[in-house]
Amino acid sequence: MKLHTTTGILLFLGAPLLLPAAVTEAQRLSIDQATGAKGVYTEAEDTYKVSFPRTDVKFAVEGRPMPPFLGFSSWAAFTSSAHGGLMVMGDIVLLEDEVNPALSAALDAGLEVTALHNHFFYESPRVMYMHIGGNGSAGQLAPAVRKVLDAVKSVRAAASTPAPRFAGKAVSEKSSITAATLDTILGVKGETNNGMYKATIGRSASMHGAKVGKQMGVNTWAAFAGTDENALVDGDFAMTTDELQGVLKSLRKAGINIVAIHNHMTHEEPQYVFLHYWGKGPAAALARGLKSALDTQAR
Repeated sequence: MKLHTTTGILLFLGAPLLLPAAVTEAQRLSIDQATGAKGVYTEAEDTYKVSFPRTDVKFAVEGRPMPPFLGFSSWAAFTSSAHGGLMVMGDIVLLEDEVNPALSAALDAGLEVTALHNHFFYESPRVMYMHIGGNGSAGQLAPAVRKVLDAVKSVRAAASTPAPRFAGKAVSEKSSITAATLDTILGVKGETNNGMYKATIGRSASMHGAKVGKQMGVNTWAAFAGTDENALVDGDFAMTTDELQGVLKSLRKAGINIVAIHNHMTHEEPQYVFLHYWGKGPAAALARGLKSALDTQAR
């Protein structure tokens, strides 16, 4: 009876019925130990944040030296989840050759990758930012963040200078892709141009009250160049937010590199995320990798 009276008072005063749980001292210690950093707790937001300045690389923008304080620090922030446990969000500072090892490490560790893009122009070396998220216990999330950071360290330990290109043989400038083979694998009728091949698969959305589809840019496409034995593929996946993680996992399993994850529109329904990629290898193998990603989508 006393509980009902108190609840009534809380509702009358406009106060929340349930107060959020705090990130505990034990959870904070677990995060510190797993990540190797000393975090900062913000009580007003119930958030515990660990930061990792990129002191191993000398960054510059327009030739001006840029210390980590000016936007070159990776971080992960933890807060209490509405479903129990914790939620993590973070941003990882990556050189180009670190992106896909870090992305795979995140996915393999159970984290979500939610964006991949640049934050600067005219920086040296080129920098990309990978945003991550996840839900679970401190014992699950903090070690997962550490695995991402360790993947970055492994790349730099193997080569102090960023790689100038993706691994694999150079692809011939003259193309001779067999279109029929890729049509069969992808299940579409592609276009050809001077030995190159391109397939486009449309999707649809509603935007500002109008229907938009394939020709308005709501599409997945793949363009192949080179030869059947040694090709490159680049393109763009259109995905709903629920489809993103499945497509990422399939492409990385197929050895296809992710180069950007971002939005192309606003106010569309359903909301779409777009993923740009680059792969090298036998054309048929690349096409099968793309088909495996397409098969994860509810289309």
